[in-house]
Amino acid sequence: MSLHSARAGLRRAPRHGKSAVALASALALAGCGGGGGSDSGGSGAQPQSVSVPMMLSDASAQDWSSVQVTLTSVVLTGSSGDSANLLNAPLTINLEQLDNLGESLDVASLSAGSVYTGAILTLSANPGDVVLTVAGDPEAGFAEAAGTTIPADRTQIQGARGAGGGMTVTVPVSFVSPFTVPSSATPISAIDIEFDLGHPAFIVGHVPLGGGSTIWAVNFNGPVHHRPVRDLTRLVLRHLYGTYASVSSDNTTLTVTRDRPSVPIVSPETFTATSRTLDVRADASNGTLFYDMDAKTHATITDFSSLAATLASKPFVRIAMRYQQDGTRVATRIFASSSFNTVFVSPEGHVVHVDSLAGSGFTVDNADGRPIRLAVDANTQFFFRAPGSSTDVTPIGNGPAFLIAHDLMRGFKVHVTPVDVTAVPLVAAAVDIESAPYEGRITSASSSGFTLSDIFATVADNYSVSLPEIDGSTPNGADPLSGNAITGFKYWDFAYPTLVTSGAGAGASFAAATGGAISFGGSAGTYYPRALSYTTWGDPANPSAWTARDAILIPTLLPRTTVATGVGAGGNAFSVNAAGGTMPIAVDFSTASGSATLAYQVDRSNGIVTITPQDLSSPAGLAAFTAGLQAGSKVQVSGVPQADGTVKAYVVSYFTGAQSQ
Repeated sequence: MSLHSARAGLRRAPRHGKSAVALASALALAGCGGGGGSDSGGSGAQPQSVSVPMMLSDASAQDWSSVQVTLTSVVLTGSSGDSANLLNAPLTINLEQLDNLGESLDVASLSAGSVYTGAILTLSANPGDVVLTVAGDPEAGFAEAAGTTIPADRTQIQGARGAGGGMTVTVPVSFVSPFTVPSSATPISAIDIEFDLGHPAFIVGHVPLGGGSTIWAVNFNGPVHHRPVRDLTRLVLRHLYGTYASVSSDNTTLTVTRDRPSVPIVSPETFTATSRTLDVRADASNGTLFYDMDAKTHATITDFSSLAATLASKPFVRIAMRYQQDGTRVATRIFASSSFNTVFVSPEGHVVHVDSLAGSGFTVDNADGRPIRLAVDANTQFFFRAPGSSTDVTPIGNGPAFLIAHDLMRGFKVHVTPVDVTAVPLVAAAVDIESAPYEGRITSASSSGFTLSDIFATVADNYSVSLPEIDGSTPNGADPLSGNAITGFKYWDFAYPTLVTSGAGAGASFAAATGGAISFGGSAGTYYPRALSYTTWGDPANPSAWTARDAILIPTLLPRTTVATGVGAGGNAFSVNAAGGTMPIAVDFSTASGSATLAYQVDRSNGIVTITPQDLSSPAGLAAFTAGLQAGSKVQVSGVPQADGTVKAYVVSYFTGAQSQ
């Protein structure tokens, strides 16, 4: 699944372009009572302040197994003044693990009724503070070897300020609409700030013309943005680690002290204990699965009455959980052991290979760049993380048959619990499918479904899958701008995630928007519209298979192009030639405020790569852009092929200084 740049001088992160989706760094602001260090929710009383369980999540990229960053500060800004730093301590995290997931960070307090219109994030920006590790099976032609960690002297963080060991980069984010801190315990709302790994300008690799070392420039200006979240119960949370503290007197609630695993991973894995406690309820209605990792057994519980003694001797836990609308947390699965390393050894990452012939197993790209092979036997259970649905608490499939049916695919984000952490190979006991995305060329689009086809470096991973759209009555979130509830299929353009098309005609509209193609002629090839679709399991439209709940029109990257004709006076178009092509292609761009094409000037001088955003809605930005697009200049265009043979540009990057290959 790629927005890949096929050996071009401009290389960036995506392959699961899962970028412009509701994935990213979320600060879920949950109104609740209580105080002290407890990260518990849902008292129902009128609070003097509001407890803030903060979460982080993100997109992913086939070429990277780890994009490690350290977040040092999150400050909300608005008419009520700036908040204090909402982080209790700096947090180092691998963004690549957070595909469509929420990572609970810490807790802070905000005054009820306060209004915030944006946030300022601060990240460490010293050499080595952003660590890039190449995936175990990157796309064909990727500039780095599989599993390689990029040296610090070849990773440059754009916008870094400061000296010595105190360099940081600040990232301002404007909210789509103001956020008012709730004054009662319900309903709970959330703020979602996305780190968009799939953005073409997030990780840019510059290979100088004539050869030399690739410089990887990491740019947070543009790929970090806001997306409103109005339903806390729909957030899929990453597994949480902790140490048993107590069980409530009524046996409904487990309290743990939050633990944070070491990043990067060490063996055996260690952790840092925090001062925060967190309350999690048992699922009294559907049951919570409890796994004793030492005894290699599991059982379904509806309260914790039988576990207090067990957890005292097996205090380390890993918990899959969900939010309820009142801010309380409910556990779907709990894994316990006397050893932290035992609960931690649970491969987490994106699926890179699946044995769909015999169904014997699959491979996950772990955070340290090592592909990990997982065997599947008749007892392996597969779950789909869909909070509040039956698939989150009961298996959607078992054993090799699930793989043979092509129900586990490359690109899916999973968290796997092995039967025995010492076995070779590891045998999967439980597989949490945390997101199920498909991406590729769009064909056979109709008012009720479409086909996505994609190719990979490993030919056996190629697929073509027909996806029906979810039932028109299925709840599907809310419109980002109006807040109105959406039912049925929805889609949007990668560059404009708040402009969502939904309703009865969404499928037909999507089909009409994706029927184009462009061709440079010769050996340059033909380019087609592409989409990313996050799917769900158990929808009435197709109860026992994956169905498309949404689609994102993602940029098709036109590699190795140069300007044929520049921007004409008063025009919003230019044309490009491709290597091996025989005819130029017209590229249309927008200068409209709020929806202008994203433009980046990429300059390399004396070994330093600088990425400068140009605002095409401003006269100065448009003038700089026009001046940079002279005939023969290197340019990289990402956009959607149109029916008339032109390209609607989402992102245009043009090169100055030392030209790239």
